[in-house]
Amino acid sequence: MTETRPTLAPLANTWEWQQHGNCQGMNESIFFPPTGERGKARQMRERRAQAICASCPVKTTCLEHSLAVPEPFGVWGGIGESERANMLRGRRGRHRAA
Repeated sequence: MTETRPTLAPLANTWEWQQHGNCQGMNESIFFPPTGERGKARQMRERRAQAICASCPVKTTCLEHSLAVPEPFGVWGGIGESERANMLRGRRGRHRAA
């Protein structure tokens, strides 16, 4: 009897895009909120992260990843948590209507 093995995608290829991000090597606190962060502090941190993402060569891939997973925290592909949540709600609404 012939043994069947599952086809596995190489993980290095799946995550390789992250090595090319503008955020590579930066402190993650720029992109992810500390516990209890609110108001102006949150806005300022997100604006700083979004400025870093603005010219990032993997911005689109990063955003697509964050929506596919979905990532609940942080700035991914230049988009913050609440904006991504709205995008996901919009996608679910379109799928239901179809």
